[in-house]
Amino acid sequence: MINFQNILSTLLFLPVIGVFLLLIIPSYNTMLLKTTALVFSLLTFILSLFLWILFDNTTGFFQFSEIIYWIFDSSFFLSLGVDGISLFFILLTTLLIPLCLLASWNSIKKDLKKYLICFLMMESFLIGVFCVLDVLLFYIFFESVLIPMFLIIGIWGSRERKVKASYYFFFYTLLGSILMLLGIFYLITLTQNTSYEYLLLLNLSATEQKILWLAFLLPLLLKFQCFLFIYGYLKPM
Repeated sequence: MINFQNILSTLLFLPVIGVFLLLIIPSYNTMLLKTTALVFSLLTFILSLFLWILFDNTTGFFQFSEIIYWIFDSSFFLSLGVDGISLFFILLTTLLIPLCLLASWNSIKKDLKKYLICFLMMESFLIGVFCVLDVLLFYIFFESVLIPMFLIIGIWGSRERKVKASYYFFFYTLLGSILMLLGIFYLITLTQNTSYEYLLLLNLSATEQKILWLAFLLPLLLKFQCFLFIYGYLKPM
């Protein structure tokens, strides 16, 4: 029976469990590899639907809140929660991953296991981006998405320029995110706290709010622009 108190952590780690299963499946058993990856991505999507079904749209507070403490040190923990915006980003993520796997069902022949692992890890990172309630961990998850994306573009891209395209994507988005990191460091210096819920109560001047808004917005716009650039760089002539 599903424990809805831990639904976010289950969503976060379910693709990782799929990755561990893929690691022990022989590479020559391609059908089992693809089926396992698809099953775990579909399970993640089905579970995410319960977020939508059980979500209370009459409140503005974070819901399905959860704190995961590290085993050896209780001073470090992972705080999770969703609001009305992040809810739909999680639903979009869990829907797109199985669709991507189905779209490439018969087209990927090279390093299939690595390809499937990259997609499941990317799904886990993206879910972390949309449900973590710590700005520093948000940045870590946000940048971690670059790793599987770099590999997917560079190894399984559709054209000869795929390697150069993957490097462009990685370095431009990584360098662009420095603004976000500086904004996060400023908030940490100011408050000695990285909790998003705590930062919501912070009184900042209008100038500080505008600068921090730009520091978070510009890396997101740059990442979107890089996706458009990579698409144009790799699409058939």
